[in-house]
Amino acid sequence: MQSEKRKTDYLWILYIPAYFITFFWLEQRSNVDFHIIHCGLDDKIPFVEAFIIPYYLWFAYVFITVGMFFILDRKGFRKLACYLALGMTTFLIVSYVYPNMLNLRPDMEQLSETGIFARLVKNLYTTDTATNVLPSIHVYNSICVFIAIAKSSAGQKYKALTCFCFLLSFFIILSTMFLKQHSVIDVAAAFLMAILYYIPVYCIRKKEIINKKEEKS
Repeated sequence: MQSEKRKTDYLWILYIPAYFITFFWLEQRSNVDFHIIHCGLDDKIPFVEAFIIPYYLWFAYVFITVGMFFILDRKGFRKLACYLALGMTTFLIVSYVYPNMLNLRPDMEQLSETGIFARLVKNLYTTDTATNVLPSIHVYNSICVFIAIAKSSAGQKYKALTCFCFLLSFFIILSTMFLKQHSVIDVAAAFLMAILYYIPVYCIRKKEIINKKEEKS
């Protein structure tokens, strides 16, 4: 039984290219009517170039965490992988049935020509379109990764690690709004999705285990 579970762990690796293929297909669609995502709070949040650092750190944060769980904690990996896949699949479905985009980015010509942060932001804007932003996967995955770490044995043992990951997740989430990559609506939707999928991944399974132990006793 355990060997079968380990074999299925590798199937999650196939999900990543499938996700990106679907995502890039959605990005390249033409003749699509995009819905503008915007709320009043978006206009009150200033544009801050320095937030490009935590925004880019997200890639290493998620990749390293998933890799470490895969190597060191297969049970935790399965929960984290399921948690991530549920939200990312939902994001693809939402993007397909409700094409959406932002109109929040500052004019590229207004960005500094010499600052390193400005150059990184320009690179981000060039490579990443302002479409398909609801809910924010940057935010959702940051929440998933933090929860997985906080609930792991390492997170329970090393509180400094949990605090560091909390702060990193916090600044990554802020960066999505201060870089005008996401609306407050995108962020709120990601939080709601994280709460929704937390229940089947971490609560229901735990309840089943408790019930089985009570039945045996």
